Parts: sequence; structure tokens; C-alpha cells
Amino acid sequence: QVQLAESGGGLVQAGGSLRLSCAASGRTISNLHMGWFRQAPGKEREYVATINRSDSKTYYTESVKGRFTISRDNAKNTVYLQMNSLKPEDTAIYYCAADRSLILRTNPDEYDYWGQGTQVTVSS
Repeated sequence: QVQLAESGGGLVQAGGSLRLSCAASGRTISNLHMGWFRQAPGKEREYVATINRSDSKTYYTESVKGRFTISRDNAKNTVYLQMNSLKPEDTAIYYCAADRSLILRTNPDEYDYWGQGTQVTVSS
């Protein structure tokens, strides 16, 4: 079992930056695929970014490519999401998730562990 706790959300103006952190406890995340997802009001939870457990290769949804960067520090048992050039449409609750699967997946329904989420609000 792993517990995930996100932090770093807040209110920022369009064009600004935020860095989200996801601290894990209970077990190491070094053998877990990690992902960030978000859910805006009235919308379904959507995939944002994932990072592979073995080679830390990263993947992003098209709308955040070039603006967001996912990274992991296995020594600190923490995953990060650096968000630059934020837009109002990035406003959502951002969730960190962990997947025990052998293959990297982007469907949130297939992830095993979830944090409680952190609110990101981007004003225009």
C-alpha cells in the first residue's frame, strides 16, 4: 500500500508557473509508474503526464506538451509536475497516482493509488 499526498497548488495568473509535488509513503515508488491527472468542474478526470518506472521516460497529453514537465526523485519518494505558461484552461484539481502494472498506462481507471488532489486555479 502506498499513500500519496499532493502539494503546491494555488492561484496564479495566466502565464505563471507552479510546481506540484507528490510525496509517497508506505512503500517505495521506484517500481511504480507515476502519473498526474486533473479534473475540472463538470468534466471527467483526464490524463496529464506519466513517468515510466524503469527509465523515467515521460509522456504528456498534447495540450500540456512543452509547458509541463513530470519528474521523479526515487530517493525522496516524490514525483513533481512543473507547470509553466499556465492557461485558464489548466484550472482543475490535480491528482497524483501510482500504477503497479508492468506497462505504462494513461487511463485513470487503471491506476491503483491516488492522492487527495490539489487545486490549481489560473486567472486570466
